[in-house]
Amino acid sequence: MKKFSTIQAMAEKRKGGKKELKKLLPPVLSKKKLAQKGDDRFLAMMCKAINQAGFNWKVIENKWPQFEEAFYGFDLSKLLSLMPEEWDAYIKDVRVVRNGQKIMAMAHNVHFVAEAAEKYGSFAKFMAEWPETDQIGLMAHLKKHGSRLGGQTAQWFMRYIGKDCFVITQDVVWAIKDAGYEIADNPTSKRDLTKVQEAFNTWHDESGLPYCHLSKIAAYSIGSNYDNAEIIKQIKKFSATV
Repeated sequence: MKKFSTIQAMAEKRKGGKKELKKLLPPVLSKKKLAQKGDDRFLAMMCKAINQAGFNWKVIENKWPQFEEAFYGFDLSKLLSLMPEEWDAYIKDVRVVRNGQKIMAMAHNVHFVAEAAEKYGSFAKFMAEWPETDQIGLMAHLKKHGSRLGGQTAQWFMRYIGKDCFVITQDVVWAIKDAGYEIADNPTSKRDLTKVQEAFNTWHDESGLPYCHLSKIAAYSIGSNYDNAEIIKQIKKFSATV
């Protein structure tokens, strides 16, 4: 298997050196800081990730202040008190994406977050305490108990909230395969996801880097070589949500 130091060297060469690569790595919250975040922010980022899936991300970003207003700042107590007809009314609310399935997912996830908060003290604590070495286990849990939180939607939700995690983009898949792991081009089976987790656990043990940075460095090492300035611009936007 290819060592992560080799993958990192490839990324450094493509992005202009070690210092330049470091500028392209997003912030990752400590477990303590993640556990201190309000559960409203977790619900908000679930909503954002779900609405971005299969939609123009820039549209969601531009409308996001309206989402915040429409959903009462994602205040759990207010959303838990909504009647079914009030949820139905969102289908005609121009402040949000008027997609019935995504609105009903939001209604379901309000209860999902609230139930986990009651069990663990807060949803934030639940997320913070789940080990990064078993991200695929967390992804399975979100898919099973949440609504529309499967696949990359769950991964982007975790990234948005500041959880240390990998995102299985196409470039990351190529990097994992190039490192010697046999996985499908679209790794969704339990077998393939286990191998993805194995790759990241091995790289983490080798480098000591957070999983989020391992994911980014792997992506930068192969495939599309996007402009550094544009990446930094996106990181600044992302940092505002973490």
